[in-house]
Order: sequence, then structure tokens, then C-alpha cells
Amino acid sequence: MQKPRQTFRGLWNISFGFFGIQIGFALQNSNMSRVFQTLGASMDDLPALWVAAPLTGLIVQPIIGHMSDRTWNRLGRRRPYFLTGAVLAALALLLMPLAPAFGAPLLFAAAMLWVLDASLNISMEPFRAFVGDMLNTDQHSAGYAVQTAFIGAGAVVGSIFPFLLEHLGVANVGAPGEIPDTVKWSFWAGGAALFAAVMWTIVTTREYSPEEQAAFHGAEPVETEAPMRMLASRSYASSGLWIVAGAVVCAIVALLDLEKELLLLGGLLAVYGVLSAVAISMAKQGRSANMLSSIVGDFSGMPEVMKRLAVVQFFTWSALFIMWINTTPVVTQYVFGSTDTASAAYNEGANWVNVLFTVYNGVAALAALALLPAMSRRFGQVTTHAICLVLGAIGFLMFFFVRDAQVLLLAEVGIGVAWASILAMPYAILASNLPQAKLGIYMGLFNVFVVVPQLLVATVMGQIMLWLFPGEPIWTMLFAAAVWLISAAFMLRVRAALPQSAA
Repeated sequence: MQKPRQTFRGLWNISFGFFGIQIGFALQNSNMSRVFQTLGASMDDLPALWVAAPLTGLIVQPIIGHMSDRTWNRLGRRRPYFLTGAVLAALALLLMPLAPAFGAPLLFAAAMLWVLDASLNISMEPFRAFVGDMLNTDQHSAGYAVQTAFIGAGAVVGSIFPFLLEHLGVANVGAPGEIPDTVKWSFWAGGAALFAAVMWTIVTTREYSPEEQAAFHGAEPVETEAPMRMLASRSYASSGLWIVAGAVVCAIVALLDLEKELLLLGGLLAVYGVLSAVAISMAKQGRSANMLSSIVGDFSGMPEVMKRLAVVQFFTWSALFIMWINTTPVVTQYVFGSTDTASAAYNEGANWVNVLFTVYNGVAALAALALLPAMSRRFGQVTTHAICLVLGAIGFLMFFFVRDAQVLLLAEVGIGVAWASILAMPYAILASNLPQAKLGIYMGLFNVFVVVPQLLVATVMGQIMLWLFPGEPIWTMLFAAAVWLISAAFMLRVRAALPQSAA
């Protein structure tokens, strides 16, 4: 028994909520450095302030994936999480621009970023699995292409808000320490649009019940006990090594007086070691019906194709996080010639960053529907993704050399093509090669390799820049280009783990 084929209208309804979610991510990615700097943060403070975003993803996505695989109520399997995340994200977008009214505005803004990113992740992770739930394997590429188109379109809308509002007469420069009206109204309008888009998907879709899914995948072998058996057979030595590694990092930070955000990296290593030891202990006792052991067991027992794609994701998202943190400082400092957040030149440059982000997201939306399907048919999914990453690396190199704001639009074309592939190809490959019953947890665990590199950039990159290039964020773009070339090379290793027809 097969799932009914979805029409274009069905594909639209399944993914339209992602249009709203991406409006929220775009507002966050293109404006939070501006908000932080406006509230008094220095260039060196930005990585530490941004660390909330990847940290929340690291915690939230595996948990939500595990829970959504096991949820079924009146709203369905994934839709309860769509709704919860949308409500919380809309509230965070409403409150973020009010930060200057609080006693510690920078701390309040960082807290709201934490809430916003956690909420967006609560909605986003189930959307990835939702496509796999609703579509047959032969429609996965089309489903993720439509989802990517909505991601691009939502990011265009979110990124262009401040630029359009300025041209409609809304003030783009605020008093020192005050968030400009263009940013305030962008956040408020974005919150409303996010909630409305997610509600559209909730209202217009009907999820398949567990019984229907069992009928669709009745012949699919799903080994649920193997990861737990493997976890139970492990010694505690690996857990101890994680704990020791965390302690060593913390000791080096203290001895060499390094940036304090590096303590977070050491703490995370140690915490994972402790949690893995607890999970191993539970597995040895036969307590398989618990979230921690299930997550750690599935993480340890990832399919080979997922392991190889995880390496690609690690390098890919390192560069993306560098871009989101540093594009505003790079463009305002090197192209518009100002680091004064209260100056007209700085705010003109910050608005141009919104235009640049609009271009790469618009290109991604078009490429997802027009370019990627043709490339995939001609070269295969693996080679297509590698080519797109190389094009993106060329875009980052242009930021390193170019000082003309208009010419940087060309750089965003290459980055946009890469972004389209990043959002579609890895997930289409996974959805076609993972068991449907565990799609939520595997998608959540896959996104660990989205957020871990962001945490490393947030904690380590700031220290490296302080040592080598203090006050010169332009060098981060050269690093971003290099890691995308590395990820393209690792992508070619994925082919060996795929059936010949998918390579």
C-alpha cells in the first residue's frame, strides 16, 4: 500500500508553514548583530551573544525529534509542535524590539534570541520529518524542493522588511542605544506572518495516523533494539574521555586567560560525557524505554549515509554561521566605511546587508524549483550538491576581495545556489534512505551537525580572530570559502554509501 501522491497544492500546504518560520530566521540572522551592536555590544562580544542560537538547536532538535516520532493526539504527530513553536516565536519577535526599555537591554535581547531560536527549532525540526511522513520516496526531492522554495521566499520577505520600510518613510536611524523603527516594525510584522503561515499548514493538512503509516510501511524493517544493544555493550571509557576533554578545555581557558565563551565548549564536552555514561548505565539495566538512552543509542548507531552527510553538514554550517554573524560588520566596515552604529553610513550598510540576504534567499527559491531538479537529473544528487558548494565558496571569496556594494550582489548568487542545495539535497537523500518510523529522531540528530559547528564558530572563532586579526572581520569570509571547498570534497564520499540509483 502506497501513500497517495500529492498534487502541487498538497506540496504547497505541507510546506507553507516553513515560509513563516523562515521569516523568523531571516529577521534573526540579518538583524541580531545590528541589534546587539546598537545595544552596546562590541565586535568581540558578538560570537558569545550569538551562541544562544546554536546551543538551543543542539538541545531542542533531538528532543523534539524523539518526542514527535512518539506523538499522536487530536492535532496529529508533527502539527502540535508546529503550533507550540509558532506561538512562542511570535511572542519573542513581539518582545525583542522592546529590549531598550528593560534594565539590562543587552541581556534581555540575548534572552529573547534564545527563546526565539528555541521556538523556531521546535517548529522547524518536525517540518523536515513532515515531508517524509506525507510523501512517497519518489516525491521526496519534489517535496524538499518546494520546502526550500518557501524557505527562500520567507527569507526574502524577512530580510527585505527593514529596507522596504525605510523607503516607505519609516525611520532607519534611532537614538544611541535605541533600536531603529525599521527593525521594530519588521519584527512585529514578521511575528504575525510567521504565526499565520504555520496555522495555514495546520489547518489545510491531515496527518496519517500510526495505523495508516504502518500500512504504508508494513514491509519496512525497522530495527529499534540494535542501537540499545550496542549502547549496552559499550564501556564507560568513551564517556570518561569526553569528560576529561571538557575538563582539559576548561583548564586551558583558565591557564591561558582565553575568551570565557570557550568555557561553554568545555562544559558541553563534559556534559555529553556525563549524559552518555547515564545512558549506557540505563541500557545495561535494560531500561530501553527512556528518552536519553534512545537518543544516545540512535546517535551512536547512525546509518552510514547519515554519518558521511554529517561531516558535510559540519563544514557547511560553519561557513553559514560565519556569514550570519559577520556580514553586517564586514559590509558596514569595509564597503560603507563605518563602525559607528548611530551613523547614517553604518545603518545604510546594515540595510544593504538585508538586501544581500534577500538576493541569496531569492536565488535559492528560484534555484530550488528550476535549477536543482535539472542538475540532479543530469549529475545526481551528490555531485549536484558538491558543485553548488563550490559556487558558494566563490561567493565568499568575492566578499574578501570586493569593495563595491553592487558587485556583492553577484557573490550572493553563488551563495544562494549553494543555500538552495543545502536545504534540499541532504534532506532528500536522508528521507529516502532512513526508516520512516525513526525519521523524526534521525532528522533531529542530523541537525546536531548543523548546530555543533555553529557553537564552535561562536566559541573558537572569536578567540582566533582576537589573536590573528583583531578588529578585521573580513578574514572570516576567507575561512568560510575554505570550509565550503572542504565540504564539497567530503560530499563526494557520500556516493559510496548510497544505492546506485540515488548517487
